[in-house]
Amino acid sequence: MRNLIVVRLNVISDVHARIDALAEAGKNADALICLGDLLLYTDYEDPGNGIMGSLFGAELNTEFIRLRTANRFDEARAVAMKKWDELGNREELINGEVQKQYEQIFSAMPTPTYITYGNVDRPEFWPNFKKEGMTVLDGQVVEIGGLKFGFVGGGLKTPYRTPYEITDEEFQKNVDALGPVDVLCSHIPPAIADITFDVVARRFERGSIALLEYIKKYQPKYSLFGHVHQPLASRTRVGKTECINVGHFRATKRPFVLDL
Repeated sequence: MRNLIVVRLNVISDVHARIDALAEAGKNADALICLGDLLLYTDYEDPGNGIMGSLFGAELNTEFIRLRTANRFDEARAVAMKKWDELGNREELINGEVQKQYEQIFSAMPTPTYITYGNVDRPEFWPNFKKEGMTVLDGQVVEIGGLKFGFVGGGLKTPYRTPYEITDEEFQKNVDALGPVDVLCSHIPPAIADITFDVVARRFERGSIALLEYIKKYQPKYSLFGHVHQPLASRTRVGKTECINVGHFRATKRPFVLDL
């Protein structure tokens, strides 16, 4: 009888500076897969927290959050710009907070880890903090446990103007670069209504048509993603492919476990 090798992977997404839980995220697993959004810019539950809370203060950030959640983006930007005029060098101040968070996050993250970017991440900072045993992938394929895993990072352009939003054309190139894989890993979901609608924010997040077409064409066993924190449906099927939202790690502090 042939011996079967079981590979256990813990998969997380939307860490958003949940540093206290990161060290345990790879527990009892052969490797950790992280699908991005490491930084916490705006904490909607605690406006005094995160990068914007630290720089703006809880009271002003509460107003900023209120305007954004009401889709009043121009007013939110006006509030922010007025504060930036008071504070000084916006880029320098934000970069300082980004570096502080990344230093703590990457120090806490276990290895081995396969990781891609989320839409709020800053890829240009990662080489300064990435540890040995961390593999960063975007538009690339890696073999784990005898299966091919393809990774596509970042988000698509939205009115929120988060730091790592790329054009549909750039995203399509990264998807096309994969070729057929067994497991498709991305930060954003394929463009399917049930898995892109956030029931708490009461809006559709941007999913990717390129990912959906890829799934229809190649039928990987799994499509794993995050991005939508409170989805109407956490999973769905497209042909033979199981599409799974691995969960909002900042809220749950639990990885999604994938046994191969």
